[in-house]
Amino acid sequence: MEERIDRVDATILKVLSEFGGPVGAARIGRELESMGIEVRPRTIRFRLNRMDEVGLTECVSRRAGRRILERGREELGRVHVIDKLGFVAARMDVLSYRMTFDPLEQAGSIIANVVLVRRQDLSRSIYAMSPVLEAGLGMGSHLALAQQGEILSGVRVPPGRVGLATVCSVVVNGMLLRRGIPVVSRFGGLLELREHKPVRFVQLIEYRGTTMDPLDAYIKAGMTTVGACVESGNGVIGASFREVPTVALDAVFLAQRDMKGCGLSGILMTGQPNQPLLGIPVSEGHTGMIVIGGMNPFAAMFEAGIPVELESLSGLEDWARFKPHDDFESIARRRSPYVD
Repeated sequence: MEERIDRVDATILKVLSEFGGPVGAARIGRELESMGIEVRPRTIRFRLNRMDEVGLTECVSRRAGRRILERGREELGRVHVIDKLGFVAARMDVLSYRMTFDPLEQAGSIIANVVLVRRQDLSRSIYAMSPVLEAGLGMGSHLALAQQGEILSGVRVPPGRVGLATVCSVVVNGMLLRRGIPVVSRFGGLLELREHKPVRFVQLIEYRGTTMDPLDAYIKAGMTTVGACVESGNGVIGASFREVPTVALDAVFLAQRDMKGCGLSGILMTGQPNQPLLGIPVSEGHTGMIVIGGMNPFAAMFEAGIPVELESLSGLEDWARFKPHDDFESIARRRSPYVD
C-alpha cells in the first residue's frame, strides 16, 4: 500500500485478524463502536473496498463479508510500534472473552497457538513435542493438526506445510472468566526448574509493555531449554505470572479441578494472599499464580533444530479438533497422508 494505513484502517484489519474468518461490515462497525470508534457503515464499506483493491482484504461473499489476507496481516504488523504497545495483553483479553469452551461438556471454542512445519518434519515434530506434553510442561496433552489449505485457529496452512496447534495458556483466563473471576496477566517469562520444581524467573516481559508474545521472542532467541527439563528436571521453560482476587481463590481451585478433568492443565503454582510468589510482589487483595506456557512443546521443536513458523495467540479453535498426542504419534509411525 503506497500510503500508510490510518488508525481506523488498522483497527478494521485488527478486527478481521481476531475473528479469523469472514466478517461483515455491520459486525465490524459494532466492534469499532465497542472500542470507542464511531464510523458509519457506508464509510466502513468504502474502506474495505479500498483495502480489497490493494490486496489487504478480500470479499468472501456479500453475506459472509471480508477476511484479512496475508498482506493485510503484514501491514497490520507494520503499524507504528507505540500504537501496538499492550497489543498482546489486549488480544489475551479479547480471546478470553470470546472463548466458549465448557469443561463439563468438553465442547466449544478454545484458544490455541499454531506452528507451521514442513510435511517431512511432522514425525520429528511430534517426537519432540510428545515428551513435553507427557511431562506436564504444556497446557494438557492434546494437539490439533491441519493439512495444507486448511485453516487452523485462524491460520491457513500453506502448500508443503502442516499445522500443529497446542492449547494456549490464556485458556486459564477464559476458564476463570466463565466463573466471574477477573485475571490480571502481568508477565511472560522464563522459569527455571530444578529437580522438576520451579525456583525463580530468570527473565520477565510485562504484557502491557510489549508488542509481541514474550515466549515467542524467547523461543526464537534460543533462550529455552525445555528438552533438558524433560530429561533431567533442570532447565528453563516458558511460563507466565498472573494475579487473581484473593476472595475468588476457592473458585480458582474449582476451575483448576474442572480443567484437569478434561485433560487440561497449566496452573503450576498458586501463592499466598498478598504475598510475593517466587520473589514477585502482588497487588493488595490479590494472589499470584504461575501458568505454564502453552508454547513449550514448540520450544522443544526449535531446540531440536526443526524449522518452524510460530503463531502464538493465533485465535480460537473448536475443541473437537484436539486429540491426545498419542494419536498423532501413531499417525507419524505408520507414514500417514500427512507425511511425504
